[in-house]
Amino acid sequence: MYEGCEMWQVVGHQWAIALLQNSLTRGNISHAYVFTGSPRIGKTTLALKLARALNCTGEDKPCGECLSCRKISQGIHPDVRMVDLAYQKGLLEEREGSTALGIDAIRSIQSDAALMPFEGRWKVFIIPQAENMTPGAANCLLKTLEEPPPHVVLLLTALHTDLLFPTIVSRCQIFNLRPPSTDLIGQALERRWGLEGERAHLIAALSAGRMGWAVEAAQNEALLKERNERLDELLSLPGARRLERLSFAQRWGSQPERAKEILTLWLGWWRDLLLAKEGCWDKTENIDRRDILAEEAEKHELGEIKEFISSIRKALQQLESNLNLRLALEVLMLDLPSKR
Repeated sequence: MYEGCEMWQVVGHQWAIALLQNSLTRGNISHAYVFTGSPRIGKTTLALKLARALNCTGEDKPCGECLSCRKISQGIHPDVRMVDLAYQKGLLEEREGSTALGIDAIRSIQSDAALMPFEGRWKVFIIPQAENMTPGAANCLLKTLEEPPPHVVLLLTALHTDLLFPTIVSRCQIFNLRPPSTDLIGQALERRWGLEGERAHLIAALSAGRMGWAVEAAQNEALLKERNERLDELLSLPGARRLERLSFAQRWGSQPERAKEILTLWLGWWRDLLLAKEGCWDKTENIDRRDILAEEAEKHELGEIKEFISSIRKALQQLESNLNLRLALEVLMLDLPSKR
């Protein structure tokens, strides 16, 4: 059954919505929340829905129809601010975007938080990927968390709480979100985005619980085309010469966001190889390439598949820690098992 809250319009995370709705009903609002979980599973979406619910003037909150809800959806509400890298770039008039959220962006929160709301009941500041704050920015945010103005709510998202300062985490209410199920995503794609059954099922399976990716793939066919190109490249690399493998590391070593997408795709593929090797076909993601999975699974030993999955995860961890990306990719290419 499709579990999309009628008012919140969020796929999955029903337990979190129930807790937040209960807090709203009782008027027991925390001044800071952290939503954690895998990339693109709906953390920022849930934060935006909470911002709508906090300032909604309708009877059933968030109604999605009042002026406040509409303004927040359009990104033009004066009391709700998305403090991300795009905001920072505009604030500092940067020619090239930074990869870390700096202290100036957080100071802008402090100055604005000192003012009363212009239209709504609450001033809401949303900080996506809060783990990307510089130490100076994190310490600056901590000052606001220690003495939050009564009309301010801070909403942070992060992959894990251990990537944030413990002093920040201790002052927030934590929601550890889990990816929605494949069935739930598939049903949402059919009902809300109008996809036909087979295509919805494929995209849901490929999404690995990433609702944001699923919606983008449903609306942009180029995303699936690129996915196929990256998988074809992956299949060619085990038989490639060492120089060709290292050229891959050179090509993507300066593009962290793209490298993360590719490594996530690879992790899903090698996980599927492991599942195929063990006969667990019903749990595979790349359902449109099961014939190729079966062939590739025969070309690798179980142990080397597990080892390379560990190597990919290590590379992703190094990427998240802002270590030398090109070096991490070069090591990964050297670890890539050859076909039998």
